[in-house]
Amino acid sequence: MSDSPERLSFGSRLRTNFLTGLIICAPLAITVWITFAFINWADSWVTPYIPERYNPEYYFNITIPGTGLLIAVIFITLIGFLGRNLIGRSIVNFGESILQRMPLVRTLYKSLKQIFETVLKDQSTSFKKVGLIEFPSPGTWALVFVATDVGGEIAARLNEDGETMVAVFMPPTPVPTAGFLMFVPRSKLKLLDMTPEEAAKMLISGGLVMPDWKPGAKIIVPPVVVPENFGA
Repeated sequence: MSDSPERLSFGSRLRTNFLTGLIICAPLAITVWITFAFINWADSWVTPYIPERYNPEYYFNITIPGTGLLIAVIFITLIGFLGRNLIGRSIVNFGESILQRMPLVRTLYKSLKQIFETVLKDQSTSFKKVGLIEFPSPGTWALVFVATDVGGEIAARLNEDGETMVAVFMPPTPVPTAGFLMFVPRSKLKLLDMTPEEAAKMLISGGLVMPDWKPGAKIIVPPVVVPENFGA
């Protein structure tokens, strides 16, 4: 009897080739589509406000994708540069003082500002760690993103036994854009080595995409050799 594997039929080979091509082409096509959609969205917001003499499309008579996005990035960077000096900071404070007098606008502005400052702050560790907590019952575990240590009134109410509480965000599957904000004791949180990007991939795929993991190797520090005549 031949030990060679059973030959696949023409239909099976065709199906396998199609699925292989789909795996290769689909992520690439979706990535390109999302990228160009974002560029076109940014252009549609910025380009109409560009004077014609400063718009390259006026001279070349062709549409240049990304012009509006590039100008927006330059403009935001310039605003950030001006906001870091004394004069620019004074202008920003004056604008914020006006917003603070608007009943509904001030609440929205303060909330959005706090979110962006927390997410974009260089020293922030928010959502840079992933962990597991027991949910919804003991013995079953849910993937969470670690936000920060709990402070303020919540910490005072929950830290009665002296244990630090941690704020975590538990997103659903497969769309991790909503979820639950939970406060758990640090001892009940199991931190993982995977990155937030790897955790997001696992959530979106419904657990089909599992990140690779290898136990960290021990770092062996070589002994320091001291010369015999050292200090003589």
